[in-house]
Amino acid sequence: MVDIRGGRELSETTKTNEELKQEETAEQEEVVETAETEETVLDEKEQKIAELEAKLAEEDARYLRLRADYDNLSRRSRLDRESAEKYRAQSLLTELLPALDNLDRALQVEVTSEEATSLYKGVEMVYGQLLAAMEKEGLAIIPAEGETFDPNFHQAVMQEQDSEKESGIVLRELQKGYKLKDRVLRPSMVSVNE
Repeated sequence: MVDIRGGRELSETTKTNEELKQEETAEQEEVVETAETEETVLDEKEQKIAELEAKLAEEDARYLRLRADYDNLSRRSRLDRESAEKYRAQSLLTELLPALDNLDRALQVEVTSEEATSLYKGVEMVYGQLLAAMEKEGLAIIPAEGETFDPNFHQAVMQEQDSEKESGIVLRELQKGYKLKDRVLRPSMVSVNE
């Protein structure tokens, strides 16, 4: 009995130990595989997180660029509207300058008779009203005679010599110049001292 049973018990115990070792080995392999699988899953998750963070950073940068473009467009549109409002009368005033010049020339004529004096006063009133209306819109006469020549406001058409005045001083104004607010509509045509 002991032999048979003992042998059986021994072989069953031996099998059990071998099975246990195999099971332990299998379990260890499973643990290693599970750990490797978990590491692989973690690596994939980290890669996915890194990709998503990169996409987020790219979209954030894109948003900031679009916002800056929008702000620039807004500012440019506002400046264009302000400029259009500020200089809205420019074309009309430019067209009226020759008429203003002709009225100014008419006022340069000396009158002797009473009829001519009344006509002169009428032209003077029309000139004053027209000039006042244009000044309301921002028109201003560019000062010239006696001023230092400035190529931004004056156009020299001739040179003269006057020893009493410094060089570069405007001696005569041949045609009045005008500006609309801070923009020159027409420079003054002048004669400058050599």
